Amino acid sequence: MKLRAYLLMLFVVAVWGSTFVLIKGALADATPAAFNLARMTLAFAVLAAAYHRYWRDIRAWQVGAGAVVGLCLATGYQFQTIGLVRTTPSKSAFITGLVVVLVPLFSSVAWLRPPGAHRPRWNAFAGAALAFVGILLLTAPPVRMGAAAFLPDLSSINLGDVLTFGCAVGFAFHCIALGHASPRIRFQPLALLQVGFCAVFMAVSLPFIEHPHIAWTPRIFVALGIAAVLATAAAFSIQSWAQSILPTTHTALIMTMEPVFAWITSFLIMGERLGLRPASGALIILAGIAITELVPQPHVPTAHEA
Repeated sequence: MKLRAYLLMLFVVAVWGSTFVLIKGALADATPAAFNLARMTLAFAVLAAAYHRYWRDIRAWQVGAGAVVGLCLATGYQFQTIGLVRTTPSKSAFITGLVVVLVPLFSSVAWLRPPGAHRPRWNAFAGAALAFVGILLLTAPPVRMGAAAFLPDLSSINLGDVLTFGCAVGFAFHCIALGHASPRIRFQPLALLQVGFCAVFMAVSLPFIEHPHIAWTPRIFVALGIAAVLATAAAFSIQSWAQSILPTTHTALIMTMEPVFAWITSFLIMGERLGLRPASGALIILAGIAITELVPQPHVPTAHEA
C-alpha cells in the first residue's frame, strides 16, 4: 500500500511539474485568467460528478470554510498563471516551490496556526534564508561593475517573477486554510467546495484582470484536459488519499521534485537551459525546501501545481 502511495504521489508531482510547460504553451491561445476559469470550471464538473453522493453531507458552516480555502486557491492560481506569461516555466516552478518554506514561516503567527500546531523550528528560518539567496540567484543576474560584480542586479527581476512570488504566498495561505478546515471536513466535500468557490472567485475577478479571450485550438483542449482532470481533480483526490498513509515529511520531500520535473520538461520541450548562476540558485532553493521539511512541520502544502 505504501509503495503504491509513493508511486502515485510521484506521478502527481510529475504531472504538476509538466503542466508549467503545457500551460505556458496554451497561453499563446488564451488569456491567463480565462484559461484559469475554464480549467477550474471543468475540474469542478469532474469532481461534482465523481463525488455526487457527498453533496448531501455538506453543512452550512462548511460552506464558509470552503469559501475561504477557495479564495486562497484562486489567488494562488491567478498570480501563478498571469506570472507565467512573463517568466519561464522553470523559474515559475522554482519560485512556486517556495510555498514549502513560507508555510512554516507564516505559522509563526499564533492566530494563523491551526489548533494543535506548534511554532516553526529553527530549520524553517534556515530554509527561508537559503531560499531567499536562491531566488536572487535564479531571477537576478550579477551587477557588472567592478568589485560589486557578485551582487544581484535587482532591476532585472521581471514582473512575472514578482507575480509568481505572489502565487507562492497565495498557495501558502491555501495550505494554512486547509490546515484549519481539513480536520473538520471530509476531503470529498472539501474538494467540491474549494474548487467550486475557486471557480466562482475567478469568474468574479475576470473582468477586473483582463479582457478574456480563448481560441479553442487543439492545444487548448489538451492543456485544459490535463490541467483540469489530471493536475486538479485527480491530483486532489490522490494526494488526500496518499497523505493518509505516508509520513508528512516523506510527502513534502516528494513534492520538492515538482520544480525538477518542470525544468526537465522545459529542457526537453522548449530547450530552456539554466546558466551556472540561476542553476545554482535553483539548487539552493531546493536545499532550503529540503531543510525546511527534514524536521517535521505541522503543515504540508497541497495541490500548488501550475
